[in-house]
Amino acid sequence: MNYFILMIIVFILGYCCIALEHPLKINKSATALLLAVLLWTFYAVFSGNYNHEDLVLHLGETSEIVFFLLGAMTIVEIVDRHEGFRLITDRIKTTNKRKLLWIVGILTFFMSSVLDNMTTAIVMCALLRKLIAEKKDRWFFCGIVILAANAGGAFSPIGDVTTIMLWIKGNVTATKIIIETFIPSLVSLLVPLTAISFMLKGEILTPEKNMEKMQSSINKTQSIVILILGVGSLLFVPIFKTITHLPPYLGILFGLSLLWFVTEIMHKTNKENYQRLNVSNVITKVDVPSVLFFLGILMAVAALQSAGHLKLLSSTLNTIGNIYVIDLIIGIFSSIIDNVPLVAAAIGMYPTASAEMAIANPDLAHFVVDGAFWEFLAYCAGTGGSILIIGSAAGVAIMGMEKIDFIWYLKKISLWALLGYFAGGGVFVLLSKFVLHT
Repeated sequence: MNYFILMIIVFILGYCCIALEHPLKINKSATALLLAVLLWTFYAVFSGNYNHEDLVLHLGETSEIVFFLLGAMTIVEIVDRHEGFRLITDRIKTTNKRKLLWIVGILTFFMSSVLDNMTTAIVMCALLRKLIAEKKDRWFFCGIVILAANAGGAFSPIGDVTTIMLWIKGNVTATKIIIETFIPSLVSLLVPLTAISFMLKGEILTPEKNMEKMQSSINKTQSIVILILGVGSLLFVPIFKTITHLPPYLGILFGLSLLWFVTEIMHKTNKENYQRLNVSNVITKVDVPSVLFFLGILMAVAALQSAGHLKLLSSTLNTIGNIYVIDLIIGIFSSIIDNVPLVAAAIGMYPTASAEMAIANPDLAHFVVDGAFWEFLAYCAGTGGSILIIGSAAGVAIMGMEKIDFIWYLKKISLWALLGYFAGGGVFVLLSKFVLHT
């Protein structure tokens, strides 16, 4: 059998095992890691085109995301252990599901545009653990967090890794991407929130306060200091990247190291607190299997990219002709295959056109800097990842933290995500044709 086809079959089988993790009782991280190894092995042994530098390059790019995720999850765990999130959750008094739906959705949307969708999802998931006791209710609100985080990240140049790619590559500018995709991104959230509001009834069950309290001498001042430092470290990452031009994972590791220093000094005189709250202990509570899942699935997709599967997909899409349809299809595929290599393939497939080229050939007008193709690609790749839980970094992070079942998400959240995706896409097309790019 041709290795090219074999890799596709293996990927589909591995994907099915990940989707059916609970019925099969096989951890998705084990499947993802095995899938990555098998795909790279088939490519290296049978293709004749294997280049070790290519593997190292993909591993480096994937490791940046993995270390960012590990650092962010550890920071969130440190803040949580110091009861920092209770300073926020104690201010949310409502137990009404509808009110909480809107509070969580809007808060997540704007947070993810300032931080990024993955970090925001981790923070909000930790907050929901303090607010909602019942697992299935918490899963549902976590699903809303995924929708809101991806929608908020899509319109911001620092909110989603694919938007960052387009910004750094010069396909879009920061001001234009915010102005021209903000409304579609907001619509992609408001439509499902409005529809769900008509169906959601009742009150949430909050965790018992006495069950949450730690038997320690953590005082409010310490909680405030750690909360400010933790959230400040996350907020500092895009600033760090802008100033130094270094990758975001170094910024998150800087924040983690700063928190580490502060907590060591803070608890050095309290032996009980030091043993329980020092970072060496806290980091053991971080969900490492979900980090390994992320490593495996990204490296598996990287193998498909190196073997030429994604380039073939891009070439097939190129025959469609309509740029809006192409972007919508890429967005849907990004819920199945990681959006990063898809956007990377699209950038390589459709080079940015100059203003002179667009004048000479009007068909290239959509491919100039801040052209409709690039802006719509940012929207579709960002929000399309919400359709399936493993379609985005935010989804993968929450799936690992809350152990949300793939099939449950497919039944309860995917339809709302798809509704919002097409609603926001429709708004973008209308604005593009009649207002923005006339």
